[in-house]
Amino acid sequence: MAISSKSAQEFVPIKEIQSGTVIMKDGSFRGVILCTSINFALKSDEERAGVLSQFQEFLNSLDFSIQILVQSRRLDIRPYTKLVASREKEQVNDLMRIQVREYMAFIEGLTEQINIMTKNFFVVVTYEKAQMGSKGKGFLSFGKKRSKEQKDISFEESKSQLDERISFVMQGLSRTGVRTERLNTEQLIELYYKTFNPGDTQNPAQQQE
Repeated sequence: MAISSKSAQEFVPIKEIQSGTVIMKDGSFRGVILCTSINFALKSDEERAGVLSQFQEFLNSLDFSIQILVQSRRLDIRPYTKLVASREKEQVNDLMRIQVREYMAFIEGLTEQINIMTKNFFVVVTYEKAQMGSKGKGFLSFGKKRSKEQKDISFEESKSQLDERISFVMQGLSRTGVRTERLNTEQLIELYYKTFNPGDTQNPAQQQE
């Protein structure tokens, strides 16, 4: 019995990323918002109650689903040590050069002994294929072929709906004290690349150079 092999790319559910929008293979759309954290422990009881109340109101106001994603990654100090190494070469004083070298060795040794982690918070907003038009005639749906002009119009209409949802989510989170930023195309590519390649800390754009 022959076993058909498939490339890893076939298992990735993403069709393409353009205009800050992730287009999935099932025709649905994704937009990703990067969020800051709130130091809840340092707030007073009254402030905590206010944050919780605003967040509850935000969740109750949603008529579509969102995904809250917390991503932890080991801190990559290579760019920092590279910067420090360049500073070492600029030193004209031998003592300063030795101190910079010792500092760099200390940082490298520390990160080898202790896993220093970075934590990022994201909100993923979805615009589902089932909500694009009627009878499955949404963007990237199967069936009768559509002209490029029709597909472009469908993409713009669907993206506009997604943009409205993202704007609504960002406004709701801002009322809780959370600062937000929508990821652009390049940032989305980097995010998904690192998600599917957790052991690779290099930027995908750097690999293409």
